[in-house]
Amino acid sequence: MRGTKTLGRAMWVIVATVALLFPATSCGGESTPTPTPAPVLRDVLTSAGENLAAMSSARFGMVDEKETGVKFFGTTFKSMEAEVKPPNSFWMLVDVVSPAFGFVQIEMMAVGEEAFIKLSEEAPWTPLPPDELPFNLGGVGVNLRDVLFTVRDGDGAITGIESVMGARTIRVEGTISSERMSDLITLVDPGHTVALTLWIDETDHLLRQMRLAGQLFDDDGPETTRLFTIDDIDVPVEIEIPDIGSGQ
Repeated sequence: MRGTKTLGRAMWVIVATVALLFPATSCGGESTPTPTPAPVLRDVLTSAGENLAAMSSARFGMVDEKETGVKFFGTTFKSMEAEVKPPNSFWMLVDVVSPAFGFVQIEMMAVGEEAFIKLSEEAPWTPLPPDELPFNLGGVGVNLRDVLFTVRDGDGAITGIESVMGARTIRVEGTISSERMSDLITLVDPGHTVALTLWIDETDHLLRQMRLAGQLFDDDGPETTRLFTIDDIDVPVEIEIPDIGSGQ
């Protein structure tokens, strides 16, 4: 009798231990993971826009993606790299091809209400009227936010998930009028429809890339695409007024 009771207690301990170690099995099967909610366009673009408007600095670039001969100050635009420090300071280096001089790098910068240009590496810095700057980069964060909100409130749609610059991003597509881009790219010609593709980080909702496909200027070919890439946000950036009359 004592042996039977001892065996019974041992079996009860084994059953209880198994139940504690494998609760899902005792309930009839493994638990099902909770599915990740699908991204919502309004939430994604609102968050991304607010991040852009709040950034303290940024480094980014832009290229003529299909090398269609985009014009820039009488030359052919190739690419640009820039640093910005909102609300009113930026520096940019533009690679162009000049009919007279071949490959040339043009530098521009603005600090407050002052703007400057250097037409080649060896040339001196000279003042430039601010209204002749081809890009309003000092306010790039706010201007990009407004572009995203226009897509959000227009025909924007989430069209997939893609890896960009090593990060999972939400791809958004929509259209915008060329004149709606004038706060960012000055002197654009009105009347054109531009197809936008946005790649927004899935985790922190930072804008990683933006493609503008179509004409911003009358001289652009209809197949023109400009690819805008943000490399860093909220990194240290120092932009100071240059020594006028020198290349420094």
